[in-house]
Parts: sequence; C-alpha cells; structure tokens
Amino acid sequence: MPSFLDFEKPIAELQSRIDELRETAAGGNVNIATDVGRLQAKSDKLLRDTFARLTPWQKTQVARHPERPHFKNYVAGLFAEFLPLAGDRAFGDDQAIIGGFATFRGLKIVVIGHEKGEDTATRLRHNFGMGKPEGYRKAIRLVELADRFGLPVVTLVDTSGAFPGIQAEERGQAEAIARSTEACLAAGVPVIAAIVGEGGSGGAVALAAGNRVLMFEHAVYSVISPEGCASILWRTSDRAPDAAEAMKVTAQDLKALGVIDTIVAEPLGGAHRAPQVAIAALGDALDKALKDLSPLSATDLRQSRRAKFLKMGRL
Repeated sequence: MPSFLDFEKPIAELQSRIDELRETAAGGNVNIATDVGRLQAKSDKLLRDTFARLTPWQKTQVARHPERPHFKNYVAGLFAEFLPLAGDRAFGDDQAIIGGFATFRGLKIVVIGHEKGEDTATRLRHNFGMGKPEGYRKAIRLVELADRFGLPVVTLVDTSGAFPGIQAEERGQAEAIARSTEACLAAGVPVIAAIVGEGGSGGAVALAAGNRVLMFEHAVYSVISPEGCASILWRTSDRAPDAAEAMKVTAQDLKALGVIDTIVAEPLGGAHRAPQVAIAALGDALDKALKDLSPLSATDLRQSRRAKFLKMGRL
C-alpha cells in the first residue's frame, strides 16, 4: 500500500478501515465482502474525485512522492542492453546523472536521466538527483557521442534542481548547465525529454532542451521550486501553495503555454500507485515521438528545436 500525502488523509482513513475489517475477519467465518466492497467503492470514488481537482501545490507533492518510479525503474522497464558510461573525463563520476547506450523497442539510443534514489543510502549516493558540474559534463559527452553515431537521445528529468553547494560553483556549475543545454540544442539527432517527476530550474532544462518534451500528468516543471519562489517574493516558504498557483508549474498549464508538447496520463492516484502502468504509458509516448522525428534530417531537427524554444514566451 502506498504512503499517503497530507491531502489524501480521508482516503487513508477509509483504506485503514478496510484493512481493519479484513484483519478482523481473517481466519474466521465472518462474511465481510459486502462491507469491504462498499468501503472500497467509496475509497475509489474519493480517490478519483480528489485527483480530478488537484491544485498545483498538491501536484507538486505528488511529483515528489518518494515511491514514484525512478530512472533505474524506467531503464529496467523500457530499455534493453543498457550500458552505462561513467565520468566526465575531467573530474569524476556524478551518480545524480546516469546515462549510457541502450535499446528501446529495437532502436539503438542514448538515454540520460536524473536518479534520486529510493532509500537513505541510495539518496545520499545519488545526491537526491541534484547534479553537479561533472554530471552535466557527462551528459554533454553522451549527447555528443549520440550525435557522432547518429543515435536518438532520450532524457528522463526528475530533479529539484542542480546541486547548489560551494564546491559545485567552484567547478563551474553554471557553465556546465549552459553547455549541456547547448549540446542538446545543437545535436543533429532526435532529442526527446520526459519530465517524469520534478523538473526544477536549470538542472532540469539542461537535459530537457529537446525536439519533443513529454510530461507526466502529475509532474511539475518550473524555473524555481514553489518554496524558493515564496521565500523570495513573500519572505516565507509558507506561501508555497500560492507560488505554485502563480508559477503555472503543472503539465496542463505548460501544455497550454507551449512549453511542453505531450501530457502522458498517469494511473489513478499517481504513477507511484501503479509504476508498471506509468512506465508502459511513457514508453508508448516515447515510441510515438521517435517515429515522428525519425524522418527529419539533422538540419531540420536543429531548426525545429531552435524554433520551438524561440517561440516560447512570445505573444
């Protein structure tokens, strides 16, 4: 059973009652099927109604859910023959950004993405998905390799932002992010980005400058976190819900603004409730995008990518 978010408390209470009923009847002759069925139907309806009217702040919470699928889950579910490549050939290997060669439905590609980790040990190892300069330079190396060998690039974005530490700044964080964005924009192969959870700041854009940008239904994508925005504008992170509303961070808002191209539907209640269903849905969306882009020449891919990003924000 998934862990419940704050706004899901009524659903959690119903689910708890169902579990208690099942425990009480376990090993006995009490027939609880009718009661359980009634409560389950009520819980399902409440879940549908709740997720049909999520606020931007609630969507932010869903996007950050620790049980959502991570990069390694997408690799296991969608990509065969994954061969990770390590290091930036300059400083070291950043485990927050992972990438390498893979096969997607018979097509050779390069896949790159943020990995947040799933427990304390792996989150620390992967730095909670916050890339350092060597991570973005690794991404540059992979995109340039893909361009050299004519392989499409798929990126999976899930980060609260690039690592803000002093050491990262000393090693040229801003320059690495800018050059990663430049490498994606300059590639003569299809580049498809998918916002699978949190797309935060330049740390997300560095891997999301693609010909097609896909986004999960309950993912978020913004220049700064709602808490960060609230702290700047109102001097308190308590106004994060207001910031999320104003910033238009949801897939639905960003599709209307032309920032993303495709919204990928999630299972009822979010990707964490049925990870394999979510992974399969993303696979179908990636497959369609790759097929749409495969006939285009390198020049056409670069020009359409350039036009896509220059058009953003214009009235």
